[in-house]
Amino acid sequence: MPRIEIALSQIRHNAQVLSELYGQKGISLMGVSKAVLGNPAIALAMIQGGVKFIADSRIENIQRMKDAELSTQFVLLRTALSQAEAVVLNADISLNTEIDTIVELSRYANIHHKIHQIIIMVELGDLREGILPCDLYQFIKKVLSLPHIKIIGLGCNLACYGGVKPDNQKMGILSELTDTMEKEFKINLKIVSGGNSANYEWYESAREVGRINNLRLGESILLGRETTNRKAIPGMYTSAFKLIAEVIESKEKPSLPFGEIGQDSFGNIPSFQDRGIRRRVVIALGKQDTLISGLKPYRDLEILGASSDHLILDSKNCYLKIGTEVDFSLDYGGLLAAMTSPFIKKQFVQRVRGESVEFKRDLSLF
Repeated sequence: MPRIEIALSQIRHNAQVLSELYGQKGISLMGVSKAVLGNPAIALAMIQGGVKFIADSRIENIQRMKDAELSTQFVLLRTALSQAEAVVLNADISLNTEIDTIVELSRYANIHHKIHQIIIMVELGDLREGILPCDLYQFIKKVLSLPHIKIIGLGCNLACYGGVKPDNQKMGILSELTDTMEKEFKINLKIVSGGNSANYEWYESAREVGRINNLRLGESILLGRETTNRKAIPGMYTSAFKLIAEVIESKEKPSLPFGEIGQDSFGNIPSFQDRGIRRRVVIALGKQDTLISGLKPYRDLEILGASSDHLILDSKNCYLKIGTEVDFSLDYGGLLAAMTSPFIKKQFVQRVRGESVEFKRDLSLF
């Protein structure tokens, strides 16, 4: 410990439910693997559930999955100029917004005798990445002059930075831009990627989806939730990942620190509420391991705070002896950080009647 228990069958189930749901209106899925560090076994569960592509923002994660001989089309979500050659060699498709980066992709595609496929991202208001609609015509015109590059689609990203929700207006704009660019340049844009796990509410309410035929889903598959309100999607598992850590101290202590208060180890000046003497529990888990705000204990415990290596809980005067395992659910930020941490063991389990049964100890084997 600490460890994350991962139920592959639940991830596979979630991918299947979503593939069937979105497939009813002709929308294919990219399973986004960045939150699980491109783990091949988890990506395989997504593929077995019906996703058509695996997408990741890190070329190193794609290389890891390719080394494991995972058979799929790989999509790079974040393309950097300095990694252009690695992108050409490892990604089948990349998302792009900068002409200089695409020039480098073209150069390396020429060197390696490849045609590199790209999806051009359009800015629709969230202000993370994308080309403004008014600049799209000139951008595509420049890209079409480059050899060894094939534009296969348009895409947009919403709700990740600015929290802007996907809706009929935004999806309508992307659909209209697709129609216009195809007509102007006589090209076929076969992928129109309208967004991510935040698109669930739009999809459920939309009578028509226009040209949108693809979504990039991470959190919905992994945690069974949409991301505009973090509501569970009907029929989905929300407990495919469980973080477990050990009690290393359990004592009654005052709830107010005593002494002059200055900055804590992260530069904050903490404040405290006097609750009298409380049973406090220290867990072997800290900010170096995961995003503490992304944790929620399954037991009736309250997270009071954390340092680099210690998590402090109010046990509500329930006695937890040292060595006791404490289980936490994870939100997307907690999952992302915990899966990246080298100090947290990753363990596949099967869940039988809510209980976890270990069947593979080391995810590094995959």
